[in-house]
Amino acid sequence: MAIQKSAEYNRQCPNQPKVLISDAVCAGRRRSNYPYCKGCRFNDDERGAGSRIDLPSTVYARHQQEKVRSFMLEKIFKAYDIRGTYPEMVNENVAWRIGHATSSFLHSSVRGLDRADPNASAIVVGRDMRKSSPTIAKAFIEGALSTGATVIDIGMIDTSQIYFAINHLRSCGGVQVTASHNPAQYNGFKISGAKGVPIGGETGLNDIRKIVTNLIQHDTGQRGELRTQELNAEYREFIRRFLEPPRRLKIAVDASNGMAGRWIPVVFDDIPELTLCCINMEHNGEFVHDPNPLVDANLRQLQAEVRRTKADFGVCFDGDADRLMVVDENADIVRCDLLTAVLAKQFLRKHPKSTIVYDLRSSKAVAEDIKQAGGTPRRERVGHAFMKRALADAKAPFGGELSGHFYFRDNFYCDSALLALVHVINLLTREGKSLSTLIAPVKRYAASGERNFENPEQDAAIQKLANVYKKGRIDYLDGITVQLENWWFNVRKSNTEPLLRLNLEANTPELMEQKLTEVGQYLGTPVAH
Repeated sequence: MAIQKSAEYNRQCPNQPKVLISDAVCAGRRRSNYPYCKGCRFNDDERGAGSRIDLPSTVYARHQQEKVRSFMLEKIFKAYDIRGTYPEMVNENVAWRIGHATSSFLHSSVRGLDRADPNASAIVVGRDMRKSSPTIAKAFIEGALSTGATVIDIGMIDTSQIYFAINHLRSCGGVQVTASHNPAQYNGFKISGAKGVPIGGETGLNDIRKIVTNLIQHDTGQRGELRTQELNAEYREFIRRFLEPPRRLKIAVDASNGMAGRWIPVVFDDIPELTLCCINMEHNGEFVHDPNPLVDANLRQLQAEVRRTKADFGVCFDGDADRLMVVDENADIVRCDLLTAVLAKQFLRKHPKSTIVYDLRSSKAVAEDIKQAGGTPRRERVGHAFMKRALADAKAPFGGELSGHFYFRDNFYCDSALLALVHVINLLTREGKSLSTLIAPVKRYAASGERNFENPEQDAAIQKLANVYKKGRIDYLDGITVQLENWWFNVRKSNTEPLLRLNLEANTPELMEQKLTEVGQYLGTPVAH
């Protein structure tokens, strides 16, 4: 039998309606007495081998069209989520297929008596405020329902609420329809398993991608139950549980026209001690600035609002409100690694000798201050999948990333920007000092911030660094980290682009600038990205 290309497949198995298979797979199933072969119109042994039966032209043409589009699927599946432009890369057809595949994958993890529990086998679905999110979410839900699954639609939420909902409802997983901090023309999906465990490339996302690639939208003959459920009150109560009685504070809030615009008023508006000076609260899918608080330019409005209102501090959320950046009372940006160190001390007072997790781009002051406060610092790879797993492994009460994600044991080891805001309020209330005063002792080294370099030969560049700096202490936890007497650096490969990302820190600003130039010569072309 000749080897076929996938574009030449023309057979359908009765057990896989409208999913095309090769002649070889069909023949193999017949030889193994596959129970669905008897009476199948593709059973060559029953009808006389040799003649090819074509599918109806509309079905075959549709499948060919999806084969042509399959290369785009490779682009939208990232290391930790699914994202792409709408409607070119992420559209209703793709959403249906991802819904079907995600439901199939999540249900495969349901075991034993849980299969009889309607909640334990249900999938929770939420969405953000993007203009395409209602139709994308609807198509995803239809795809999930086509597997016979129960779907619980909890409406327009911040991403952190999906983790709460999965645990609150005891479901087998959940999906947030969002493109996070990307511009308005993007959309996508963040997928979590039971207990809010992230589904990334190594933990199931690649399996979902394979199902999607070989699937076309079709009538499965099945339809699960769709339920709608609002968790506003329960979620508000959960967040407020961690807020201590605050002192009088004025807080500037930039919602970035994202989900914080909906949830900040729900959670905080009735607290008389807190005066909220809010901007960019409209959440209709249009952005005054890109909803990415890691870009300094996107913080200018917040900084101006802090100065105008003489606020005690300010916060800027990303689009789906699962991370935030903070500025102090002087409108100076507070680096998230330094905020991690200061908040860590508060958690260690409540949980002495605990582990605190931080990402490896963080200042060495973070580990030093955690040790000084009696805790155990745990340095971890960049990315929420690794951070959440590290927190769970160590039962750590708290962890933070340079990217503005903050993780909490009491939040199912998941990240939450609203809880991070709560703990900043608690910090200022307990200490009775300004934020700049609390941050100043940790701000004792000179950091470069993350710098990006375009380089198609990334592995060769990393090996070059290992050779040049072989006298330093080297590890490969995430990219390459080299620690020397008065300075250190980390270089990582981007998950999605031909970029190398550099973070460098030194004892003095002068040494930092000198070493930035020195290391940069091995990394390629600098890009403002």
